[in-house]
Order: sequence, then C-alpha cells, then structure tokens
Amino acid sequence: MALSMANFDKLKPYFLMVFLQFGSAGMYIISTATLNHGMNRYVLIVYRNAIAALVLAPFALILERKTRPKMTISIFLQIMTLGFLEPIVDQGFSYLGMKWTSASYTSAIMNAVPSVTFVISVIFRLEIINIKEIYSQAKVLGTLLTLGGALLMTLYKGPVLNMPWSHTESHHESSSSESSDKHWVAGTLLILLGCVAWSCFYVLQSITIKKYRAELSLSSLICLSGTLQSAAIALAVERRASGWAVGWDSRLLAPLYTGIVSSGITYYVQGLVLRTKGPVFVTAFNPLCMIIVAILGSIILSEKLHLGSVIGGIIIAIGLYSVVWGKSPDYSGSSPAKDDAEERRITASDKTKMVTATINDEHIAGSA
Repeated sequence: MALSMANFDKLKPYFLMVFLQFGSAGMYIISTATLNHGMNRYVLIVYRNAIAALVLAPFALILERKTRPKMTISIFLQIMTLGFLEPIVDQGFSYLGMKWTSASYTSAIMNAVPSVTFVISVIFRLEIINIKEIYSQAKVLGTLLTLGGALLMTLYKGPVLNMPWSHTESHHESSSSESSDKHWVAGTLLILLGCVAWSCFYVLQSITIKKYRAELSLSSLICLSGTLQSAAIALAVERRASGWAVGWDSRLLAPLYTGIVSSGITYYVQGLVLRTKGPVFVTAFNPLCMIIVAILGSIILSEKLHLGSVIGGIIIAIGLYSVVWGKSPDYSGSSPAKDDAEERRITASDKTKMVTATINDEHIAGSA
C-alpha cells in the first residue's frame, strides 16, 4: 500500500496536468462557439472570473482560515499583476485572436508558451541549465521542438484531411472563412501577445505561491482581481444591457465552464503543481491541448484538419516528452518541503525581490 501511494504521489502531477489539458480544450471549443454567436469578449471575461471567484472563495475561507498568510503590499501588487496578465491581457487578446482565426489555430500558437516560459525562467534563475548535461540538453531540445512544431502548424497547412465526420462546406461557411482570413495576421499577433502574458503569469505565480502559501485563497484573489479590472474595461466598451444578457445557451455555458474549469480549477491545480514541479513542467503539457482541440474542433466546429497540423502535433509530442524527461532528475528523491527550504535558503528571496520590483515599476508606469 505504501509503495502504491508513493507511486501515485509521483504520478499525480502528470495526471493533474493531463486533466487540465482536456479542460482547456473544452474552453477553446465553447468560447469560440460563444464568441461566434456575438458575445462580447470582455463581458465573457468578467463573467468567467466572477464565477471562478465565487466558486473558490467559500473553500478558501473554510479550508485555509488557519493557514492563510498575512497580506502584504508586495503580495497585493503581485496578485493585481497576476489578475492583469492572465484575465485581462491573455484572455482578452487570445479571445479576439481566436475569433479572427480558429480554436485549433489558437491552441497551436499557444504552444509557444513552454518556450517563452523556459526563457523567462532561465533569465530569472528559476531554471538552472548546464548545457553539458544530457538532461539540460533534453530540456533545450524539447523546447525548440515544441516551438518548431507549433510554427510548422502555423506556416504550413498542407492538404485538408477528410475525416469521416467532415461535410461539404456551405456558402456561409466559405464566406466566414474568407472574412477571418483578412484578419489572420492581426489575429496571430494578438494570440502571441496573449502567449507572452500567459508565460509571465506562470513565472510570477510560481514566485507568489512560495510566499503566499494558500493556493485556494490565491486563486480566488486572482480571479477577483481579474473581475474588477475586466469589469472596468467591459463597462467602457459594452454599454448595452443586451450585451450583458445571458440565456439557456452557450452565453451561459461559456462563463460557467470557463469560470469553474478554466479559471477556478486550473489556477488551483496549477498552484499545486507549480510548488513541486515549476512553471516549465506545467507549460510543457500545453501541446496535448492542441491535439485535443484539433480533433474536437473538426467535429464540433467543422474546422478543417490539415496535414501540417498532424505533422506539427507529432513534433510537439516529441518535444513534450523530451522536456518532461529532462525535468525528471530535478525532483527525483526530493520532497516539496525539502525543495522549498532549499530554495528559500539559497535564492528565493532574491528572485522574488527582483521580479516584484520589476513588476511594481511596470504597474506604476501603466497606472501613470
């Protein structure tokens, strides 16, 4: 029994991350369908984060009432920055880019997140690279393969693969495709901006969780911060009461699903895994979401599956396992407590001060 529990503890982060990718795939599909039906993306962001905060808050208040750390100005600013990076920048730009391209295309571009996160983590010394070691080489090679596979899917479409469930394109679908092609470059740039914001969110979250050791409380506060900031934007751009209306359709399903699964549960599970595995491990699983979205998008949204997507998916999968294999020695035979104590003893304080100072300067500049 002890052996099986030990094995389960080792495999739990992998199971959690695979679960999150299925949840993220559903977010892409449902959000695309909702945005295509006319829902304002800023309104969707407000509802998404508000629902996530409401779902997480009761659990945070009850389960972490004795362990919740004191709030400091530094942590408050980090939470506000986290609420800006992911709910505002990432979700806002990604939703618009996804509307102008497609769900499968967006999920493919987002696979640049592991590469960007890896670079940012190395810059702030959250990732230690010794290029002479084979494991470090695997992490670098895996990151490059992941990025290369995503770029291949972006630059090379290839012939359309006729799936059993494919149907003949109607005139309306053809017109919609031509309209979205006009914004393809702009949509790609917006998705890339969201990708960078997402990477910065991962890195900052991994730093914040070390000082504010209450995953549920931190997740609910991030969602609350995102709700308040996105509400200010949404009220400025969507003043019609009808734009805020929801019904028994995707306009209600999208906020509920994205709020509970994509924001609430995702933030919490990411916090748990980040404490033991780090940001690069978390983002290394993102290519799985792309594969799931490519399949579901072709079935539900009638998106076309191209040969380039299949080839790129295979390359990304190879890069994924290369990164995960390269990360495995970093945590073998260690415990979260031991890792945390070692990090605090050596560099965690200096890293936190450096990143927090940078973020505070950007926050002040942005407010000005």
